[in-house]
Amino acid sequence: MPHRNVQTTGDGAAESDQGGLLRPGRNCWCLADAERAGVIIDTADYFDAVAAACRQAEHQILILGWDFDRRERMHRDDEERDLPDEFGAFLAGLVRRRKGLNLYLLSWDFNMIYAAERELLPALRLRLSAPPRFHFRLDGSHPKGASHHQKVVVIDDRVAFVGGVDLSRWRWDTPEHRPDDPRRVDPNGKPYPPFHDLMMVVEGDVAARLGDLARERWRRSRGWHIRPPERPSRSPWPSSIEPSLTSIPVAIARTEPQYDGRAVVREIERLYLDAIDSAERFIYIENQYFTSQSLTEACRRRLAEHDGPEVILVLPRKTGGWLEQVTMDVLRARALARLTGADQHDRLRVYYPFQPGLGDDCISVHSKLMIIDDRLLRIGSSNTSNRSMGLDTECDLAVEAPPADPSVGAAIVGLRRRLLGEHLDRSVERVAQAEAEHARLVDAIDALRDERRSLRPLDGSVSAEVDAMVPDAGVIDPNEPISPVYFVEEYVPKEQRPGGRRRLLVFLGVVAALLALAAAWRWTPLNELLSPERLSEWMTSVPSPVLRGSIAIAAFTVAALLMVPLTALAVISGVVFDGWLAFAYIFLGALVAATLGFVGGHLVSRDALDRLSGSRLERLSRRLARRGTVAVAVMRLMPIAPFAVFNLVAGASHLNFRQFFVGSLIGLIPGLGAITLFSNSLWAAVRSPSLENAAWALAIGGVLILFAWFGKRWLRSG
Repeated sequence: MPHRNVQTTGDGAAESDQGGLLRPGRNCWCLADAERAGVIIDTADYFDAVAAACRQAEHQILILGWDFDRRERMHRDDEERDLPDEFGAFLAGLVRRRKGLNLYLLSWDFNMIYAAERELLPALRLRLSAPPRFHFRLDGSHPKGASHHQKVVVIDDRVAFVGGVDLSRWRWDTPEHRPDDPRRVDPNGKPYPPFHDLMMVVEGDVAARLGDLARERWRRSRGWHIRPPERPSRSPWPSSIEPSLTSIPVAIARTEPQYDGRAVVREIERLYLDAIDSAERFIYIENQYFTSQSLTEACRRRLAEHDGPEVILVLPRKTGGWLEQVTMDVLRARALARLTGADQHDRLRVYYPFQPGLGDDCISVHSKLMIIDDRLLRIGSSNTSNRSMGLDTECDLAVEAPPADPSVGAAIVGLRRRLLGEHLDRSVERVAQAEAEHARLVDAIDALRDERRSLRPLDGSVSAEVDAMVPDAGVIDPNEPISPVYFVEEYVPKEQRPGGRRRLLVFLGVVAALLALAAAWRWTPLNELLSPERLSEWMTSVPSPVLRGSIAIAAFTVAALLMVPLTALAVISGVVFDGWLAFAYIFLGALVAATLGFVGGHLVSRDALDRLSGSRLERLSRRLARRGTVAVAVMRLMPIAPFAVFNLVAGASHLNFRQFFVGSLIGLIPGLGAITLFSNSLWAAVRSPSLENAAWALAIGGVLILFAWFGKRWLRSG
């Protein structure tokens, strides 16, 4: 593809003729010409524009997304149209109508943690209703824990959209962000809070390069090539979008994790850092998150300079669901605390858009925007988070204003003022006037703020108790693929790490022992000497259910304190008690024993514990104190010391009890639940032989064995 104002240097890197910031091979993939470009603010206009552009497609539509919901409506009016208004039916109808048009839609094969937020079985549903030239697939071609996060739509390699918006639910909104807008409902008719985001639309060679990117992503995910389309007879540029830039080089920057033999690509992070380092007057960022350690450090360093730039962050008051609020919001609080500590010259402002009438809800700032000194504009899919720097696939576009062309800088100024005007509920002219009246941008913004719809200071802090519960960013928001081995290396002392094969053999040994014990109870005199029925009958003779439960929990607690293995106790519980009570009794007994052991560890001096257990457990104690909740959970799942001894060590360390308790909850449930369920079903088959009971026992045992086998392979695959 021809690139404008680009030359290749001797070392293979490339830089612009003007010596600008955007440098292919360093902080972007390429610079390619855009005949025209524009920015779409908020999703109502974007949905309308992408639908209009798709209607003009002749040969090929490529869609990459983090999410796709076929039921989401493009428009929220009563106008009659010749195609359905839901995205899935609209795109399918378009492909049916236009012979020779192929559509390729690649959406992230999402983690099950998002199952409640996603349309289930979307691929199957679309295959049942879409024509053969509508190709929809889920993209799972990424490392464990990563996601496909690019949001790209390319039409006939002529026009492309890039930004933060997926063709999915909970996105549609207007710049007014009305708290009571009846149109802002999801496909199920449920209202959702206001949503703010941005997309850039480009036409020309840069769209063809984005087509290459999308086709390569499809090849990696699906294993087959898509041919580039023929040149269309007309431009699919949507008439509703007025281009603000013409004949301008546009940079494409990517994040791609190391995977399947391919090297890591971190152009997006490099561009962020280069841009921050180059800032002279201000850094303006709108983003869903602010948790990236590298970006935080770069901004902190600039704030500490005597004559450094202003740093203005527009973030949501709180992120989406409860899980993000107790993880990503905590990491954000830590990052903002570092920036605040460095702001000795009053150049930092952190705002959130306030809209009266929302109650506990807030405007969801989902945009991924950076503007530097009104000379650099970047819009894309990347969050200012660690995972967007190196773990997830991302795609951003960037435009730099050349000194010889003031129109580009003027377009960037206009966009920034439109955004500030939206957030502050002011006209563009009033924003420009305030900037003329104040030497600093932060002072102009503060002068425009009031108690109505406006930008308000974001505290962003969290309580010390919540902060103590959340592990470091390397676990919640990693910047590179994390293999299972990472957790072992990070949380388990090297000399005490069990091998994957050993863990598998031990687990299979437990299952085999249970089967042998069940056979012995069924066909040998053991059933007379040690009868689970007798224990069950004795427990049943206790008149009060509360008393029965208390006795069982107390017995398991004492046994655990006496170092009886928890696995054996789980087997006994599954044999003696029925259903969920079997798990509840052993689980509560284990928690009580863990708590007593932890308290006991506090009462024992570390020197005495070290003499009792040796230097290995002293090193374990130090590791626990550093790593907190996740360390406890991992070591419960991979026990490296007897249960009672581990509790003492944890109590003697500097570990907070809340971290210990939460980690124990997370780590005990899977193992105790699996063994209790299996022993319960196995004993039911032994006690009351039937095809159904035997099938249940065999099925559960088979699932456990498969789980262990896959777990071993998962560990080795890291």
